[in-house]
Amino acid sequence: MENNINTYTVSVYTENNIGLLNRISAIFQRRRINIESLNISVSEIEGVSRFTIVVNMTEVQVKKIIGQIEKQIEVIKAYYHTDEETIYQESCMFKIKSELLFETPQIQNIIKESNAIIVTVNKDFFVLEKSGRRHEIEMLHRELSTFGIMQFVRSGRIAVTKNEMKITEMLAAFNN
Repeated sequence: MENNINTYTVSVYTENNIGLLNRISAIFQRRRINIESLNISVSEIEGVSRFTIVVNMTEVQVKKIIGQIEKQIEVIKAYYHTDEETIYQESCMFKIKSELLFETPQIQNIIKESNAIIVTVNKDFFVLEKSGRRHEIEMLHRELSTFGIMQFVRSGRIAVTKNEMKITEMLAAFNN
C-alpha cells in the first residue's frame, strides 16, 4: 500500500440529517487533515445527498477515513478516487467594475480567451462566471487581479467517476 500523499475525491452518499456535516468534518479534524474542497448536493436518487470532499493524504489514511465515515448511521456508502479516476470541475464568479469592461479592451480579451461567461452587467459592475479546473480559475484570477476584483467566490469541486460506482442499485434499494 502506498504512503505517497495524493489528492483524493471522497464521495459520500447520505441521508440528509442535521449535524452530519459536523460529524464528518470532525473525522478529518481529529486526524489533522485539511479539507481542500467540500460540496454537498442532492444525488441521482431522491432523498439522498452526496458529499464531495477533496483531501490530500496517503491511500492508507483515506481508507481509514472512509471506514470512519461509513460508521455514521446516516451514511449509505463512501468511496474515494484519484484525480485520474474522476471528471471534475470547479466554478467561480468575479465581480468587477463595469468601466473596465467598456474602457479596457484587454479585459474583453481575457474573458474571451478564458471562456468565461458574462452573467450580468449594470452601470457599476459586471459579473463573470468561469467553470473549469482549479489551475484555470487561478490563472484567470491572477489576470483579473491586476485590474481589481470587487468580489470573488469559488465553489468546491464537483466530480463524477469515470467508472461505474454501483451505487445506483444500492441507492435504488435504499429508496424503496
